[in-house]
Amino acid sequence: MCPIASMSRNTIAMVLAGGKGERLSPLTLHRAKPSVAFGGKYKIIDFVLSNLFNSGIKKVYILTQYRAYSLNKHLRESWGKWTGLGEFYVGISPETSSESEEWFKGTADAILQYLRFVESTHADYVAIFGGDHIYKMDVTQMINFHRLNQADITISALEVPVTEACRFGIFSVDEESRVTGFAEKPAAPECIPGRNTCFASMGNYIFPTRKLIEVLQECKKIHADLDFGKHVIPMMLENNDRVFAYNFNDNVIPGMKAEEKGYWRDVGTLDSYYEANMDLVKISPQLNLYNYKWPILTNQGNLPPAKTVFDNDERRGQNLDSYVCAGCITSGSTVRGSILGPRCKINSYSLVEDSILFENVTVGRNVKIRKAIIDKNVVIPNGSEIGYDLAADRSKGYTVTESGIVVVPRMNK
Repeated sequence: MCPIASMSRNTIAMVLAGGKGERLSPLTLHRAKPSVAFGGKYKIIDFVLSNLFNSGIKKVYILTQYRAYSLNKHLRESWGKWTGLGEFYVGISPETSSESEEWFKGTADAILQYLRFVESTHADYVAIFGGDHIYKMDVTQMINFHRLNQADITISALEVPVTEACRFGIFSVDEESRVTGFAEKPAAPECIPGRNTCFASMGNYIFPTRKLIEVLQECKKIHADLDFGKHVIPMMLENNDRVFAYNFNDNVIPGMKAEEKGYWRDVGTLDSYYEANMDLVKISPQLNLYNYKWPILTNQGNLPPAKTVFDNDERRGQNLDSYVCAGCITSGSTVRGSILGPRCKINSYSLVEDSILFENVTVGRNVKIRKAIIDKNVVIPNGSEIGYDLAADRSKGYTVTESGIVVVPRMNK
């Protein structure tokens, strides 16, 4: 058996998918952040799950918490259908599965509540990854780095300019990438030796199983709100454990082009979420969703192809520089520089520009929309204008960001 394949098969993953995503409100009023749509057809969580799946790690616990219904439904209808013998993608949440039935108090507390699942798998390694970031990564390369360094914990690190380091948790490292210190949003960050960049934590960890259990049980005696960044990593550094930073820029997936290396987005705010989506409609986006050697998997559904209707001077159905999902109908209208989720319908004489429409949005006739995010199942009445008069948009109860993005929420659950 290939050593790398053996490593992935002897690794389980715990995906932290319980965050509220408050800065993405109102998109997260009725769903967890990992369940928010991205790129039309995907959910944010599909990216980390695809990375694990493509890396050969197919024993995955997804730890859900807030507003978990839509996320669990997505997992059942997509990832739950693809598992075979000895494989599973299962969502578990404290109100249904935890013995204590308590909400997670921190990232490490979430793992602590489910240590019995970790122990029952008899895995050698545990990969603990966040469920709310957009990126592609071959996790086996990080595991290999972890093994070669005989690390007690390996943390994936993003190389960032010094000017941006104040927005992240920053590691100090030696020439071998062993972590010597950690500072949260430092004013004077330490650079990587020999470079003018810094290592920022991506919140992804590899542990030997035994070490993870030992560290969490020791740390819980001191902290109730157990968190990896605040408590576990500082304690391991104080104990002189072997803590290493894995440079995400060194990670290469099959079919990757040079300009794609290092792509990682937090999409934690409405503006950053909008910008990351809009990157997809560029001629050569940094995130390549057309790399079939490393596919992003999701629930494909059973929908017909997208189509345009009418081609005359009075009304012409056309999608220009746009990303249009299955089941969409652009009927005598123009969609430009936008993303249409599945089953959207844009009726005649309407214009949609620089916008993101979630699943099953219906746009009436003579509608004008620009720089907007329209939530699932919303119906836009005939003659509406969105994104042209921000004061009027606010008066309708829409959210308007600092950069002028208008968010139209769904009115029911």
